Amino acid sequence: MPTITVLTPVHDGGDGYIAELHECLATQRLPEGWEVEWVLQEDGRTGRPLASVPDAPWISKGAGRWGGAAQARTMGLARATGALLRCVDADDLLPDSETLARDIEVLTSNPTYGWTVAPCLDLFPDGRRAPGPYDPDPGPLAPGALLDGAKRGEMPVMGTTLTARTDVVRLVGGWPAIPAFEDAAILLFCEAVSSGWMQRLPGEIYRKHEGQHTASLAYHDAEETQLRQQIVIDRAEALHASGWRWTPRAHDAANIAS
Repeated sequence: MPTITVLTPVHDGGDGYIAELHECLATQRLPEGWEVEWVLQEDGRTGRPLASVPDAPWISKGAGRWGGAAQARTMGLARATGALLRCVDADDLLPDSETLARDIEVLTSNPTYGWTVAPCLDLFPDGRRAPGPYDPDPGPLAPGALLDGAKRGEMPVMGTTLTARTDVVRLVGGWPAIPAFEDAAILLFCEAVSSGWMQRLPGEIYRKHEGQHTASLAYHDAEETQLRQQIVIDRAEALHASGWRWTPRAHDAANIAS
């Protein structure tokens, strides 16, 4: 049975909203024959964030030595069995019950596409929702469009709206070992080696709150921000320059279609 894996890193103390995410994923309506697998990976070994989610056959829980979100995602990737992979952070949500189905539909209908992204809605503490300022037009994305935006300092979409073929994520090496911007990095690496599609409807609700990593002073350190973005841009440019392109294998297409 074809599967879409949702991968979520979580740390002790960062699980305050995870019950909402669990309910959101449990109520996703997938295309006939598809199933969802939730890979929940603790960044650390306390076990407390994992215990806040009930055990179920569709949930895979794991823990490992603390090292940040990029490391936790990569550790969780080892347990991903789905042909498609979506990352959702522990404090975020999917906008509606058809979100994953829309991504599945795009990638099953377009077997030469490696990934799809979507608009993001920021959710503020007062309940207000606001779209991102740089959302591309829906449809096929021009090669390098997202990288060009990143180089201008105007990253067009949130990296956590990405649904990609799991093989593509593995082929580009997963998430780089940087303290932030790793979610945008994997998107830019996928763009460098395969074609992508922009959805029309939102694919993520990004919760704004005081406890989130992107609200910390360390996240906004100017020198580190420039360095981590340059690391990602340099690698994405090198991948583009290599001319190497992902091509689907016959058995991959069969796994998704079956």
